[in-house]
Amino acid sequence: MLRQRAVPARFHLGGNVARRCAITPWEQKCLVYRASNVRLLHSGQDVQKSVPGIRKASLRQLLYPRQVRFVSGKPLPQRRSWILNFVYRSAAWLGGSIVFIGIGVVGFFLYDASTYREDLSFRDIQVSEIALRPRTGGPKNLPIAEVQIDDDDSSEMKSQKDKPKLVILGGGWGSVALLKTLNPDEYHITLVSPTNYFLFTPMLPSATVGTLEFRSLVEPIRRIVCRVKGHFIRASAENIEFSEKLVELSQKDNNGKEVRFYLPYDKLVIAVGSTTNPHGVKGLEHCHFLKDIDDAQKIRNHILTNLEYACLPTTSDDERKRLLSFVVSGGGPTGVEFAAELFDLLNEDLTSHFPKLLRNEISVHLIQSRGHILNTYDEAVSKYAEERFSRDQVEVLTNSRVKEVQADKILFTQKGEHGETITKELPMGFCLWSTGVSQTEFCQKVSAALGSAQTNRHALETDTHLRLNGTPLGDVYAIGDCSTVQNNVADHLVTFLRTLAWEKGKDPETMQITFGEWREVAQKVRKRFPQAADHLKRLDKLFAAYDKDQSGTLDFGEMRELLMQIDSKLTSLPATAQRAHQQGQYLGHKFNKMARAAPGLRVNDVRDGDLDEAVYKAFEYHHLGSLAYIGNSAVFDLGNGWNLTGGLWAVYAWRSVYFAQSVSFRTRILLAMDWAKRALFGRDLMNW
Repeated sequence: MLRQRAVPARFHLGGNVARRCAITPWEQKCLVYRASNVRLLHSGQDVQKSVPGIRKASLRQLLYPRQVRFVSGKPLPQRRSWILNFVYRSAAWLGGSIVFIGIGVVGFFLYDASTYREDLSFRDIQVSEIALRPRTGGPKNLPIAEVQIDDDDSSEMKSQKDKPKLVILGGGWGSVALLKTLNPDEYHITLVSPTNYFLFTPMLPSATVGTLEFRSLVEPIRRIVCRVKGHFIRASAENIEFSEKLVELSQKDNNGKEVRFYLPYDKLVIAVGSTTNPHGVKGLEHCHFLKDIDDAQKIRNHILTNLEYACLPTTSDDERKRLLSFVVSGGGPTGVEFAAELFDLLNEDLTSHFPKLLRNEISVHLIQSRGHILNTYDEAVSKYAEERFSRDQVEVLTNSRVKEVQADKILFTQKGEHGETITKELPMGFCLWSTGVSQTEFCQKVSAALGSAQTNRHALETDTHLRLNGTPLGDVYAIGDCSTVQNNVADHLVTFLRTLAWEKGKDPETMQITFGEWREVAQKVRKRFPQAADHLKRLDKLFAAYDKDQSGTLDFGEMRELLMQIDSKLTSLPATAQRAHQQGQYLGHKFNKMARAAPGLRVNDVRDGDLDEAVYKAFEYHHLGSLAYIGNSAVFDLGNGWNLTGGLWAVYAWRSVYFAQSVSFRTRILLAMDWAKRALFGRDLMNW
C-alpha cells in the first residue's frame, strides 16, 4: 500500500521496473520530478522494492494526469512583489474609471444635443370658438369657461372633452396625491391654484437659512398635471355656486386689473390649505410666517440683513443685541425645526465669515404656550428636544403666551410661583409666528354659505367619505388642512337604531338591545367611522360597563351614553402633509372605482342615493409616525409609545425619509446636490 514519506531531491528507478513498464529514459526523469512533488520514496530506494507489483498503468497515471504538463529546463518565473501587483491593479481600475466616466460624459452631451430643436414647433391648431369667447351666465353674469383652450391640442385631449368635469382647487399635498392616483382616461381634470408649483413643505425651514435652495423644494405643477392629460388655471377661488355647480375664480390681468369668471364642475375637490392662526394677538405685521416659498425668501433676507447691520461700527451694543435676538413663537414641528436650522447657521457658518463677537451676542428664544415643545409627540421625544436645545443654548419658554408683538420687542405672559400672571418683554430683531392653522378667507365664505351644516370655526367639516357637509352627496369634497372629518358617532345613533329595528321588526324608541344586537351596531359604527375601531375592541366590557341595571340589555339612553363616550375619545386628524396625502390617494382610488361603476349604474337607472358608500369604504387615517429635526440630531415618534432619538445617524435617516418622499426625480437630485454643497462649501450667505 502506498505511503507518503519525505523524499530527497534524487532517487533512481530500477531497471527491471523500467523494462517491465516500458518507461523511456525521458519518462523516467519526469517520474523522478513528479515523485519529488508527491513525496513517494526514500533516498536510494528502488521503485520495485518500495512499490512491489506496480503496474505500467499506475506509472502512466502518475506521469500523465488529466492534463499533460511538460517541464522545461528553464528556471521557474519569479512572483511579482505585492507592490507591483497593487500598482498594476490600481492603474487598471483608474483607467477603467476614466473610460467609464468619459463614456458617460460623451453620452450626456449626445443626449443634451438631442434636446435642442432647430425646426419650428408651431402649427395650425383648432380652438373652439366658445373657448376663446365664452358665454356669460351665473348669478353674477360672468364668463363661464365651459371649454378649455387646449381641449383640442391632441387626440387624448379631445377624447376627454365629454368626460365628467373634475375641478381641484389647490396644488398642495392632497391635490398632487389625487392627481398621481387618478386614472387619466376617466375625467376631464382641471386644477386651479394661485401658484404654478408644488411646494415640498416639510423641508421649508431648511431653505430659510440656505441649507437648501428654493428650487430644490418646488416642482412645476404643469408637469404633474400633464401626466393625467389635465388642464391648469392660475387663479384664486373666490366663491362656489352650489346650485349651479360653478366655481368663481379671480386673477389679475397684464394691466393689474382683476378679472373674474366661472368654472363649471361635476365633481369639486377643495384642497386650498390653511393660513396661520393669529390667536387675536396684536402686531403680527412685525412677524414672519412660514407657509410659502416667498415667506422663506423673506426670512432668509431678514436674517442676513440683521447680521450685516450688526457688523456696522455705528451699531450700539444694545442695538446689536436686539438685532441678534431671534424669537420663534410656537413650539410645534415648524417652529422647532426653524429654531434648529437657525442655530446650525449661527453655530457653523457665522464664525467662519462674520466677526466672532456676533456669535457671543446671538440669542435664540422659543416661546411655547403648552408645558412642552412638540406637545403632539411622545413625552420622551419632547423632553429629548428640550434637553438638546438647552445644551445648544436655545432658550425654551414654556407655559408662555404672546400678548403683543411690537417692532423692537415682544410681550408675553407667564404664570408666577403663586399662580399670578406676570408680563415680560423680550427685545427682538426677528420673530417667526408659527402657532397652528386657521381657515382661509375662501373657506370662511364657503362655511357661511352652508349655514348650520358647518359648525367648526377652524376648518370645513366633512363626513367620513370626505364629502363636504351641507352639499349634495357626491358633488363636493374637501381634503387637507382646510378640512376636518366629523366623527359624531352619537348623532348617528337614531339612524343605527332605526336600521336595526327595521331589520328586527321592532320599535326603535322602546327596543332593548341585546349583546348580539350590540355587536351588529358596533359593526355598523366601525364601517361608518373607521377611526372609532380602536375604541370598539372589547365589546363585552363596553356592554357590561354601560348595562347599569344589569338587565343584559341596553336601552336608548344607555346606548347613547356609550356612543358619546366613544365620541369624546376621538380626536381630530392632524393638519399634516401625511394626512393630506392619504386623503388625496383615497379620493383618487374612489373616483376611479366610481368611474368604472358608472356604466352599470346608468344601465340600472341608479342616479340618486349614497353612491360613495355603495362603491367604496369610508376614509381611515393611518398614522405612519412624525419626524422633527432639532439641530444635528432628529427625533422619530412612531406612535403607540415607540420612538427614536439620535445624533447624526438620525439626521441621515430623517433626510432619507424626506428624500424618498420628494415628488420627482429632479427634486431628489437637487436635494442631494444641496446637501453635498453645504458639506463642501457651507451655506449660502447672500441676500436674494
